[in-house]
Amino acid sequence: MEPRLFDLDLQLLADSALMIIAVMVLFGVASYFLFNPVREMLAKRQAKIKGELDSAAKDKEDAAELKKQYEEKLKNIDREAEEILGDARKRALENENKIVAEAKEEAARIIDRAKVEAELEKQKAADDVKREMVVLASMMAGKVVKASIDTTIQESLINETLKEIGESTWQS
Repeated sequence: MEPRLFDLDLQLLADSALMIIAVMVLFGVASYFLFNPVREMLAKRQAKIKGELDSAAKDKEDAAELKKQYEEKLKNIDREAEEILGDARKRALENENKIVAEAKEEAARIIDRAKVEAELEKQKAADDVKREMVVLASMMAGKVVKASIDTTIQESLINETLKEIGESTWQS
């Protein structure tokens, strides 16, 4: 027989069938011990990634909600700041009015006090003028009396005045 390149004999077919069965059994065993754990690991990893994506989407929504709340608060802060400034202006205006009223009252009191003091000074000046007039009149009367009365008349007038006053008043 002539050697052939590719000979299909029964032995080759049996070896091929046996090899196919061995590969199938090996594939089944490998699938059970290797592929199933890898598939489970991939399924767990896929679930984990899906969970992380869901968590990230939820966190993104929460962040958007927080951003919206903060923006509203910022708008409210401007309004609150205006209210606070308005209250401060109102209180400052009230304080200003109070201070002005107190200053006007104090000025009125000072003016009244000055008027009273001016009246007192005026009265004092009038009294001083009267005293001066009395002194001048006395001096003039003394000169007139001195010129017109001699010593005997002067002594009799002094004695008469002393008798009218009384000695006890004059000595004390």
